[in-house]
Amino acid sequence: MNYNKKSVLDADVKGKKVLLRCDFNVPQNKETGEITSDKRIVAALPTIKYLLDNGAAVIACSHLGKPKGEWKEKLTLAPVAKRLSELLGMEVIFAKDIIGEDAQAKAAALKPGQIMLLENLRFDIREEKNGDDFAKALSDMADIYVSDAFGTVHRAHASTVGVAKYLPAYAGLLVEKELSVMGKALDDPARPFVAVLGGAKVSDKIGVINNLLDKADTVIIGGGMAYTFIKAMGHGIGNSLLEADKLDYALEMIEKAKEKNVRLLLPVDTAIGNEFKADCEKKIVPVDAIPDGWMGLDIGPETVKLFSDAIKNAKTVVWNGPMGVFEFEAFAEGTKAVAKALAESGAVTIVGGGDSAAAVEQLGFADKMTHISTGGGASLEFLEGRELPGVACLLDK
Repeated sequence: MNYNKKSVLDADVKGKKVLLRCDFNVPQNKETGEITSDKRIVAALPTIKYLLDNGAAVIACSHLGKPKGEWKEKLTLAPVAKRLSELLGMEVIFAKDIIGEDAQAKAAALKPGQIMLLENLRFDIREEKNGDDFAKALSDMADIYVSDAFGTVHRAHASTVGVAKYLPAYAGLLVEKELSVMGKALDDPARPFVAVLGGAKVSDKIGVINNLLDKADTVIIGGGMAYTFIKAMGHGIGNSLLEADKLDYALEMIEKAKEKNVRLLLPVDTAIGNEFKADCEKKIVPVDAIPDGWMGLDIGPETVKLFSDAIKNAKTVVWNGPMGVFEFEAFAEGTKAVAKALAESGAVTIVGGGDSAAAVEQLGFADKMTHISTGGGASLEFLEGRELPGVACLLDK
């Protein structure tokens, strides 16, 4: 996959209308509709300001939630327009529709240095189906397309791929950073390159483990998915999480690591609980001594030491997925320790979105990381080495 794409900095935007795809899929209070975190809106500001400062008229667009092509008052982007205008200190003109009369009239009247926001793209069923007529109508409002929603580049929708058929397509500053940092880590990493993989399921990470065994020097496996590997090696795992249909795959990966001369690190001890509850009884046992009726809920202190030592000597670390049930205070130790090891490593540290990003934020290590990906699904597919349709369609450098 070619990550070397033209960015908004390579485009002549002066006096142009720019269709800017943002990721304003923000968490909201279900009752009041109030935005509970504006992190994604803040993340879009550098590209928006760059465009406005350089004489572009910005037509921003985004999806919010899963309205499935229906108009849902609770999923309107009006609160986002309000928050964005507060953050920019200027009016964000809001269109009551997406490609209808209101949007078209407002886009036509938009002057350089002004910004407008279209209504939720997914209110139209043709967005997710990548409908050609919908993509054409979106692109007719603008001269240039800029993609700055990394969280959606793994999906071939009208606003992520379709519009690039009709407009010159560039990467926004956010997408450009994702491509340069993650692209370099996968194609030409400073070594030793250590990949830390966690999370509940092996099935979610099959492609990632497989791809990273071709690229990394050390692959660390923790989280719920480690117990499938432990079971595959012939140990009892009590009531720990198990994907029985992935045991052969786990053995294949252990073999592949040997063939490729990659260090594959698995937990040596585990923090177990007698039930899946925050206040359950807790013990530390070796991984080959999990008693019946108990379940592994975090990595143990010896494993923390083993994993941390590998991370300390790394020059590049990619981390995707927590080491345990970090939302339970008693079983957050492993995830905290890994976050701390990354923060102190001096390596290029990349945290793939989703739960690991949430953990790093929550634990206060976010500013110590080189890069925290803004897209959960997209960063996983990136680490799998899959082509991302919303990146492939951008202009090559």
